[in-house]
Amino acid sequence: MNNETQYQPKDVAGRFARTFLHNPLTMVLGISLLLIGYLALMITPREEDPQMEVSGGAIMVAMPGATPKEIENVIIKPLERKIREIKGVEHIYGIAAENVGIVNVQYYIGEDREESNLKLYDKVMQNMDLLPKTAMQPLVKPFDIDIDVPIVSVAFYPTDDRVSQTELFKKVRDIQYELNRIENVAKTELKGAKKEQFNILVDLNKLTGYHLSLGQIVQALESLAVNVPNVKSRTADGALVVFGVKNAIESIEDVQNVIVAQYMGSAIYLKDIATVEIGSDIQNFAKAQILRKDADGNFLPVRDQLTLTVAKLKGTNAVFIAKDIEACMEEMKTALEQEGISFTVTRDYGERANEAVNELVFHLLISIVIIAVLLVFVLGWKESLIVTFTVPAILAITLFIAYMTDQTINRITLFAFLLSLGLLVDAAIIVIENIHRHLHAHDAVDKEMDEIMVEATDEIGAPTNVATVAIILTMVPMAFVGQMMGQFMKPIPANVPVALFASLVVAYIFTPFLARKLLKKPHMHHHQHHSQNDQTAAAEKETH
Repeated sequence: MNNETQYQPKDVAGRFARTFLHNPLTMVLGISLLLIGYLALMITPREEDPQMEVSGGAIMVAMPGATPKEIENVIIKPLERKIREIKGVEHIYGIAAENVGIVNVQYYIGEDREESNLKLYDKVMQNMDLLPKTAMQPLVKPFDIDIDVPIVSVAFYPTDDRVSQTELFKKVRDIQYELNRIENVAKTELKGAKKEQFNILVDLNKLTGYHLSLGQIVQALESLAVNVPNVKSRTADGALVVFGVKNAIESIEDVQNVIVAQYMGSAIYLKDIATVEIGSDIQNFAKAQILRKDADGNFLPVRDQLTLTVAKLKGTNAVFIAKDIEACMEEMKTALEQEGISFTVTRDYGERANEAVNELVFHLLISIVIIAVLLVFVLGWKESLIVTFTVPAILAITLFIAYMTDQTINRITLFAFLLSLGLLVDAAIIVIENIHRHLHAHDAVDKEMDEIMVEATDEIGAPTNVATVAIILTMVPMAFVGQMMGQFMKPIPANVPVALFASLVVAYIFTPFLARKLLKKPHMHHHQHHSQNDQTAAAEKETH
């Protein structure tokens, strides 16, 4: 059939079909889409839940000697009044205590964190003149929820009774430094730590007998417990001479020999009125314990434990970082056990995120298989195969665009894919069904296959486009939902429209291309046979 009689498409659907029907790059494009989709699935950061923009901060102002009532009147209320001038502030909580005032500020969820922190700091600095002269420099500490939520928690505990809590702290602090060097690790914290210190247990009876106060003891210790800087100079011949004075307190004996006061012409040493020992910070009453089981299921003795928490940078892959942390801990495991220290991972956000994503991916595959089986009974196995191919191609495009726009794969992202899965195959089913109908039409025998593919695709282009755009528009209002729900559900309006638009493009390009390769005109020879018989019968009739 010559080009003048070929069908001329009127819609973009037919133009796509005609352009890619015999294009040698169509197969390359399909394979490339599947590859970039697989790569996007592997390298896109994975999280269990989407991250939300939460902004806020705390302003701490110390005012020595002030009562809570004074703090409220001269610090809390002036700061609250000025902070309310900042746009986007939702809640302000003021706390007035002895010697210090704290104002907590919470912005509406979704406000830009960096901009909010800057506005808060500027507002406090601009109104320093409102604070009393006796107030100290305000400390503005912004909230950073991106790195405040740990992804891995490791509990360390001694297996040897000779390992003290202070020794455990020193060892875990070295491990903390090693974990901080892992790429994309943002913040590490030690909880339940017992730090080493000199404990001075004052005998109040002796203190009263010498007419001393605890304030005098504190002043005597503070005057000595300082680092004296080194003095550096050079001689005439260029040699460097360093004079240094070591810290006056370095051992129990140094503390015991601190002179507290003079009484009756004699020096009063700290050892005269107190017992000095080296140990842990006994003023810290917080502690955590771990209960374990052996291989037989029997409970082991309870141990005091020290927890190391690790957080990640925003937008990074929790799965990869958690694996890097666990690999680093496995390298240290043997050395720690030799020192009488063991550990167990009590929180692994990366593993949970990976399991959640893999489970939803598995359900996604099950849904695709169900669609494929259903189409086998409705249209045929070849038509089912064509439609089934379009689903991973559509998801590949959506995943790649999500990766390029700095999104993460989480439960809500995959829920958006599951939500739109039934809609994704609509365009492909409509195209393949119309091609199927055209192939079974009575005049199909008189048309070329290329013309049937283009005409069938072009015929349903306009209504399919309108229907898809209408569905996309129903997702638009969800993008304007505010507060926590809007932030949590943001992946749905961000990904569903992309997937639906991709379904149109994939259906118009690959459905006719694959149909041209796999489908044939049914009973084509049968129709030709009847046509030839009719022509022979007509010729014989004219002869008679």
